[in-house]
Amino acid sequence: MFKFWGSQEQQAQPRPQDSASQSWYPPSVVSSPVSSRPSTPSSTSSGSFNYFSQSTPHVSPTEASGIINHLKDKSVDELRKLLSDKDAYHQFLLSLDQVKIQNNIRDELRKETLQLARMNLEKEPQMMELRNQCRIIRTTELAAAQEKLSELERQKEEIMKLFSSSSLIQKLQESMRKTEEESGSFAPKAS
Repeated sequence: MFKFWGSQEQQAQPRPQDSASQSWYPPSVVSSPVSSRPSTPSSTSSGSFNYFSQSTPHVSPTEASGIINHLKDKSVDELRKLLSDKDAYHQFLLSLDQVKIQNNIRDELRKETLQLARMNLEKEPQMMELRNQCRIIRTTELAAAQEKLSELERQKEEIMKLFSSSSLIQKLQESMRKTEEESGSFAPKAS
């Protein structure tokens, strides 16, 4: 949530009567010898907790004035209770408009996220069906392509056999034998 006055939580549960010594706020916030209100960063000594060294979210002046207005209406005892009682502080924090707005936004985002998750889960069967269809199409197209490839490879082998060197030599020898036979048959008639 928000951090006010650079708060840091401690593990020990504070007791209301001992709020200055066991608060879950830094000592510079709780103990102020001059005033009953918590000290501001400008009024702290140089050796005390440095508020600006912490990486706290920036609070606009308008938001800060709204929070201060809520705190101005509180009595000293109520402010001490806020400093010492985590539950009281938590309730006060939840009553702030800025926190209510942030909580509403968080709840809306959570609802939208759940709705998107449900929609995605509802679409999962359709996605599975489309995956199966793609797999079937891919398989049938692959089978057809492999069949065509096999046919082309068979044709290539036949062509390669026809024009292989041994085949060409065999054809050439046959042609030579045929030519010799034909020329041999012409030669005896001439004599």
